Amino acid sequence: MTELAEVFRLHGPAYRTKFAGRIPRPHLRAMTAIESCRTPARGGQVYLCKRCKDFRFSYHSCRNRHCPKCQGDEAARWLERRQDLLLPAPTFLVTVTVPEELRALVRSHARALLDVLFRSSSAALRQLARDPRLLGGEIGCLGVLHTWARSLVFHPHVHYVVPGGALAGDTWRTVPRPGFLVPVEALSRIFRAKFRDAVLELDRTNGTDHFSQVPSGTWRRPWVVHCKPVGDGTGALKYLARYVFRVALGQNQIVSLQNGVVTFRYKDSETGRNRTCPLPAEEFIRRFLQHVLPHRFVKGRSYGLFARSHRARLDRARVLAARRASRAGLATGPPPKPPRRPVDVCPRCQTRMDLVGSVQPRGP
Repeated sequence: MTELAEVFRLHGPAYRTKFAGRIPRPHLRAMTAIESCRTPARGGQVYLCKRCKDFRFSYHSCRNRHCPKCQGDEAARWLERRQDLLLPAPTFLVTVTVPEELRALVRSHARALLDVLFRSSSAALRQLARDPRLLGGEIGCLGVLHTWARSLVFHPHVHYVVPGGALAGDTWRTVPRPGFLVPVEALSRIFRAKFRDAVLELDRTNGTDHFSQVPSGTWRRPWVVHCKPVGDGTGALKYLARYVFRVALGQNQIVSLQNGVVTFRYKDSETGRNRTCPLPAEEFIRRFLQHVLPHRFVKGRSYGLFARSHRARLDRARVLAARRASRAGLATGPPPKPPRRPVDVCPRCQTRMDLVGSVQPRGP
């Protein structure tokens, strides 16, 4: 199986040379980390299975959040913590997307405009939910940023997990009808207006000129917003957890690396069929790196009842929602915790291995 690290090791030097001085520092850090992940360059431990008498070398992971073959434990811990946010109510997955005309601008000014994407979309969702004709109260939103489509093109959007209920004073209000959270047409218009106003405010405050780079028609046509019910929300959280610490390309999606061409597999979102995409190594690296986020940029954010400052209100909402769910005969207990991965286990006999030594890092 061809790994992303192999692509970087073979073709990364030429990419660095060609674009020297133009590659953002987070991109360089991600490349270096992925190239050395779980190799002797990072050092590690040596384990011995007393039953099989086999040694196992366990090299350290790079722990870079864009690496496709590490951070699995971090994702499991993230999922476990966020499952505690779920309320006993029908849950929805809301997706907001910026139009194609804005994507190049967002990519070039990722830190500022991805933050605008989060703030404007969450504010629009909460504002609409507070309408007394809908939920009429404060909702909880857990958002995770994705910046890719299946073929690795830049396509920034945010997925929100939203329980179908709101806290209004000391009352828990549920969705007006089954399978419906908020009208997506109205949400699209409010989101678009808030994004536009936020860009104007950003230009005014920082002396930038982002707004003039957006075609005027972008602010008049509909923006894509989608909302669907996802049961109790557990499955949606598992889906999002996979991408909190990694980028879209899974380790098993690279089919081959031959003659400077990388072929990877992806699922077509329209047909549901698996397709392959061959790209020159340079273009493949470029597509992958455009999804490397700015340093310390937070791609998973909580709003409303899920914000840290509102935990007391969240506890009250949980009690009220549980009472309502109990009267309706719905399950009120917390979702089951995901099982922990076993560590230091012999792959042959599945018994615990003993730590017998260490490997010192060999890199610079």
